[in-house]
Order: sequence, then structure tokens, then C-alpha cells
Amino acid sequence: MEHLHIFNTIDKLSPQYIDVWEDVCNIESPSNFKEGVDAVGAYFIALSKINGWKTERFPEERFGDVICITMNPDSDKAPIALSGHMDTVHPIGLFGSPAAHRDGDRLYGPGAMDCKGGVVAGFLAMHALSKCGYTDRPVMMLLQSNEEIGSGIENKAPIRRICEKAKNSVAFLNLEGHEGYFAGKACLERKGIAGFLFKITGVSTHASYCAREGASAITEAAHKIIELEKVKEENGLTFNCGIIKGGTVRNTVPGECEFQLDVRFSSESDFVRAKEIIDKVANTVYVPGCSCETKMTNLRPAMEPCDRNLELLAIANSAFEKSGLSTLDAGKRTGGSDAADVTAFGIPCLDSLGVGGERAHSKDEYGVISSLAESAKRIAAIISAF
Repeated sequence: MEHLHIFNTIDKLSPQYIDVWEDVCNIESPSNFKEGVDAVGAYFIALSKINGWKTERFPEERFGDVICITMNPDSDKAPIALSGHMDTVHPIGLFGSPAAHRDGDRLYGPGAMDCKGGVVAGFLAMHALSKCGYTDRPVMMLLQSNEEIGSGIENKAPIRRICEKAKNSVAFLNLEGHEGYFAGKACLERKGIAGFLFKITGVSTHASYCAREGASAITEAAHKIIELEKVKEENGLTFNCGIIKGGTVRNTVPGECEFQLDVRFSSESDFVRAKEIIDKVANTVYVPGCSCETKMTNLRPAMEPCDRNLELLAIANSAFEKSGLSTLDAGKRTGGSDAADVTAFGIPCLDSLGVGGERAHSKDEYGVISSLAESAKRIAAIISAF
């Protein structure tokens, strides 16, 4: 298809979709607030029905429903999948009322960059392609509902549904936003993320007897945390103890303490090594009389380099060159995303193709308004290349 026509159409539609972007940022949707996440899904379903696209809703009991919207559903060719998540990390009310506002070239609001802006860019690209007569392949927009909490271990139904729906796709474009330092790159590598809960049991007694009786669970936890926190490899494993709870009152030797460990890893072999370190520390008794149990609370695989993703980037860069867009380098990020699960599922995937912005996960999060059209043009160019 003629890129100039598509890009001009994106530019004409952009003001409308900037309004859409602000609308969905005004719908507060933290991961555990099903009503809010479902409201975002309902908004996009209504928008899609206006454009005549097929809509599907996959109910989830605890989290928001997964949404699939398909343009050209009757095409018998393999689809192209776009995806982003509707949930955010921000507590209700953090941004005030209204939740979203514009300031120059910035749109502030919950999820403005991560990841509602990217989702809106995908819809903008789909709308422009439709107006320009694109009917060659199905284009699916898959909306995830609990990405920000890593889909947990027992509650991976949303991302499993998305991977299953997209399993035959020739390309999967994950529309996470990107900060300024990552401009000019597509993400092909991400660290995996795992969470572990350590539960320490000691022997409680009166504080005045601590020299001859009792075993402090807090002291045991402190020794373990200090040992675990030594693992800080910039390009490999990192351990971070982010939450600790223990004790009852000041003048009692604490009989219980627990803490949560965040583990980041670059490969499956790194994760195996992480578990070995955790087991060793958990089984080492620093304070006689104490014991320890551990439980893995969440797990997201690493997005490791693979040929199919490199081949997809080559196709994308060829399309960018032909359409006058700058090419993208292969990049690596330390945070997790659905792209890791998609890659592990065997689907060709590029990540971080959403809008630009800064300060994700904070009350100052914003998306760069002018980056919406650029993101949509890249998405449309890749779709047109197949």
C-alpha cells in the first residue's frame, strides 16, 4: 500500500485519537480493580463497533476481561497481532480529578505511557489502514488485563488467552511505551521476573531474656537479606528485598518475620542459579532455633534473543526505510512485559513500539502527544510489509 496515503490519514485522524487517549486515561484501572479495567475494555469495544470490527470478550473472574478486536476477520491469511495492557499500577485518585490532563506536548494520567498510549496508537493505525482500503490480513488488537502484576503464577489465564489467540500470527507487536533513553530502539530482550516470599519462624520470649532464651526471627531475616542483597549483577541476576514484616511489640523477641524478594534474570540458566542461591540462603540457619520456608509468588520468563524476533526486526526496518521512517536498533530492557511470554510461546515479537514518555508508575507519568502519530505510522508500516 502507498505509505504516504496511510501516513497522511494517520495525521488527519490523530486529533480524534488524542481525545481517545485522554478519555481512557480518565478511566482509572489499577490491576485489581476489575470494574475499572472492564470499563477501559468496554470503551475500546464501543470504538471498534463504530469502525465495524469484530469484538470478542473473554471473561475473567478476578481481573478485567481480555478483549480481542479484529479488523478483516474474514481474511484467510495468517493474522498480525497488536497488543497492550489496560491495567495500571496507580491507586484510585492519585492523579486527582479528572485523572488526565494535557500540558503542551504532554498527556498526564494513569497509564498515559504504560500502556494506554500504545494501545491507542494501535487503534489509530488500524483505523487509518481501514480507511485506506487495507483488507489483506486480519489485524487483531489483544488487550491484556493484569500485565502490571505479572499475571502471577496461578492467574496467567489472560496472557495464556492472548498467546493462544495469536499463535498463528506472522508478527506480534507489543505496544509498551518507551522512555527517551530507549528512543530509536525496538525491545528484543527483557529480564525475567520472579517473586519469593520468605517466612521465618523463631522462638518468642520476653525481651529481658533475649541473652539466654528466644530466637529472633527478625535477626534471622536480617542475615538472610544481607546475604541475598549481595546479588547485584547489572547484566545478570539482581536480588532486591522490597517488603519486610515482623515482630509484635518492642519488648518481645520476635517469633515471626517475613520478607519478599524480587529477582530479575536474563536467561533460564540465570534463573536456575537464582533458585540455587535462594535455597542455600533459606536453608542456612544464622540464628539457632530459627527455621525458614520459601514460596515463589510470581514468575515471568526472560525475553531472550532469538532468530525469529531478529528476522521480524529486519522486516520492520525494511518497511521503515521504504516509507521514510528511521530504522530501529535492537534493544534490551530490565523491566518485564508480556513480550517475554509471547516470545516463549514461539510467536515472532517486537516490543516497546508504543508512545514515548517518562516517569512510568509515578503520579507524574506522561506520554508525549506528538509520538502517538509516529508510533501509529511504524505499526502501519510493519502491517503493510506482510
